[in-house]
Amino acid sequence: MKIFISIASYQDPLLLETLCSAYTNARNKENLIFGVCEQSKNGIDLNSLIFKDQVRYELLDPVMSKGACWARSRVQYFFENEDFFLQIDSHTIFIRDWDRILLKNYFWIEECLHENFVITGYPREFKPNEDLTSFKLDTSSKVTWGITLQEEKLFEDGHYSGQRSYPSEVKIPLKGYLIAAGFIFSKGDFVKQIPYDPKFYFHGEELSIALRLFTNNWEVAYIPEAPLFHFYTDINNLPRKLHWDEGDEELRVEKWTELDKKSKARLSDLVGNKLYEPFGLGDARSLKEFAQRTGIDLINKKIIDTKLATQSLSFEEINSASNPYNDI
Repeated sequence: MKIFISIASYQDPLLLETLCSAYTNARNKENLIFGVCEQSKNGIDLNSLIFKDQVRYELLDPVMSKGACWARSRVQYFFENEDFFLQIDSHTIFIRDWDRILLKNYFWIEECLHENFVITGYPREFKPNEDLTSFKLDTSSKVTWGITLQEEKLFEDGHYSGQRSYPSEVKIPLKGYLIAAGFIFSKGDFVKQIPYDPKFYFHGEELSIALRLFTNNWEVAYIPEAPLFHFYTDINNLPRKLHWDEGDEELRVEKWTELDKKSKARLSDLVGNKLYEPFGLGDARSLKEFAQRTGIDLINKKIIDTKLATQSLSFEEINSASNPYNDI
């Protein structure tokens, strides 16, 4: 079973480490296909990779970049009907046999839900040591973390609200409604049915995908101890450039502030059902039903239930009487 790994990278010094970590720690290395959109002045040396024939790659001048979603949409053009799709950020570290772990979780959840679904969540953190020769993985948390909205950022700007991880009290998969763009794992049909909208910038990206999943009758699942780790906090000797940093930004015709404004307006258009296939809402479930389940009325920009929207009360345990989760 082939796994297509989507990586959009913006001048990221950890891109090569991410690629090598995914390949080195996979159980079935031959089944990995990497799709990479690198936005950088100087790209990685593909010839240095023993798995270069498994990498579909493009290098773009960062001045050309229009943001994360634009790049992730470009990566999906490399997709060639692989069995599974994994989207990650370009600063991600994997544990040994991560592919086997994700697949075992996927097939177990599939037996329980009998629906299309994605596995997602904000991964746990890793930090490089001072001389950048190794990484420390935060494996302290064993419970399942879901995603909720941040209470202080509800409808922060139009229909946009900030998200955060929220710990549960269980060590089995949970069903929820929000997604993390830096970790999405599903069958390859995700790319065909919920393709990335290049007109989003950054804010609104995750909620737009969540709404399209929900209205197309896809479920969202979170798993305990996801087998990948994310670099959240920069350190002095490993700086990462951001799309809105000065330098490249001053050379762009369309500034990030304008792209961000258009992105949030597009989220409002999505909520208002003004977008069409393949980037519009589905008709299997309504936003009214989404409001009832999550406590947030997006259409009217109202909070129905603050606790439901900002805490784990909307999470639902995924159980199997015939096949307990511990058995995987």
